[in-house]
Amino acid sequence: MLKITFFLFTFLMAATMTHSETKTLTTDGAWCWFQDPRAVYLNNQLFAGWMTHDGKLIIGSYDPQSGDKKTFILEENWDVDDHNTLSILTLPDNRLMVFYARHNKVGLYCRTTLNPADITQWQDEVTVSDTDRITYSHPAYLADEGLYFVVWRGPTWKPTFATSKDGIHWSASHILVQEEGREASNIRPYLKAVSDNKSTVHFAFNDGHPRNEPTNSVYYIKYEKGKFYRADGTQIGTIENLPIAHSESDVVYDAKPTQKRAWIWDIALGKNGSPILVYTTIPTVTEHHYHYAIHTPEGWQTHHITPGGQWFPQTPNGEQERETEYSGGISLNHADPSIVYLARPINGIFEIERWKTSDGGTTWTSQAITKNSTKLNVRPVIPRNYPANKIGVLWMHGTYIHYTDYHTEIRMILEP
Repeated sequence: MLKITFFLFTFLMAATMTHSETKTLTTDGAWCWFQDPRAVYLNNQLFAGWMTHDGKLIIGSYDPQSGDKKTFILEENWDVDDHNTLSILTLPDNRLMVFYARHNKVGLYCRTTLNPADITQWQDEVTVSDTDRITYSHPAYLADEGLYFVVWRGPTWKPTFATSKDGIHWSASHILVQEEGREASNIRPYLKAVSDNKSTVHFAFNDGHPRNEPTNSVYYIKYEKGKFYRADGTQIGTIENLPIAHSESDVVYDAKPTQKRAWIWDIALGKNGSPILVYTTIPTVTEHHYHYAIHTPEGWQTHHITPGGQWFPQTPNGEQERETEYSGGISLNHADPSIVYLARPINGIFEIERWKTSDGGTTWTSQAITKNSTKLNVRPVIPRNYPANKIGVLWMHGTYIHYTDYHTEIRMILEP
């Protein structure tokens, strides 16, 4: 009976993919993976942001039923750099608020649409922070507090945040996490965040860049109503006594015993509100691995998903690769975090696959989303709020040399 059930599941999933058509959202688009959400699903429309190869910051919309596409240029000359893409916050009234900054430059900015689910008209641009060396953004709206919350990498290379009651006037910035004894060093934690849109914001972060930190580990903390906690509910700080030290946070993955450095890729919330993370470990630059971590009443449980190959940038002949820690990419389905989409090399080309677990990450089944490609497929993204029982994924397809040298499309499958 088990074999028959598995066969039927595999057959139905294969049939689903047969009837799902790959489409192109834009022929010129790329994104980094440290801004989220990069795509949302709202009022039966897809909204996503990207950087063009010549430095335009664009948000686009797509109606899967009619095929109608719209775009709006938020910044005309925003530097040629995929780090400069945006994050999208869906507001309670279904308007969109977007956040954006240039890679390690001055200023974090936001704009809000005038009307719900409509990118054709916008309010004036608002400055969230005018400090230097800003990169990445992760916004949230906490309905219980009536509070806008956005975290980014700030001028000291540390995760930094600000809050607002109206989305226009923002508080002074605060450093969120900082390792003890290394304040003035070049250490720069990388962070991902997710909110329940009510009262909590959950954070997963590393010590720093895996290129610089040989024992780059993965940590977790949670914000709720002015206080910070570990996943088991232990309070570790308040908004008045920041920053939080790495040593006070949950250690999800400790790289010291293994000497296998890690890099965080995504964080989502399970049905009971418990955090779920995916990250890579990089034993060597030619050997990346994908992992899944879930918090249970017994603590953090981590599981290996699959090898991910080596770095994905296409290194020009005769040159040394500058970004050897860039994996093909993995993202959680936030509507059902038992599902991940990832990129790994198949026959020498990075392809997108959908992996699913029914036992908390112990075992996995997989299916191909792309096949027999002639150009790479990387950095998959599942639109927030897309139905959990549907295939919905976007990814980059094309040529990628460096984060300042890319010629990629944004492709998608949105199952009707």
